[in-house]
Amino acid sequence: MSEITSQPKRTGLLIWLIVSQLLAVASLFFWLLMAGLSVMAFDSGVTQEAWNVVIAVWLYPIFPLVMIIGAWIAYARRKNRLAAILSGLSFIPPALLFLAMWIQTTFWSITQ
Repeated sequence: MSEITSQPKRTGLLIWLIVSQLLAVASLFFWLLMAGLSVMAFDSGVTQEAWNVVIAVWLYPIFPLVMIIGAWIAYARRKNRLAAILSGLSFIPPALLFLAMWIQTTFWSITQ
């Protein structure tokens, strides 16, 4: 009789992958608005700083896409911890941006 090795259930990880990647996709809706507005950086002339802003904004979608692809590859290879981390990183930049904006607004309202 052969021994059956039981694999741990990965339902929670699968749910996390789906939820976190839905958040990453939602961040792309905000990115679309910012991408359209980023060209206003050239209103005061064509400068290196304006190009830096526009390039940084337009390159953003590459980051969550790479993290999402990496998370699914790690999930397929049963590297659960890596899959969870990469999936979480896919929406961290906009979350940090919103946190920074909230802190700045709170600090500004306290000092006024």
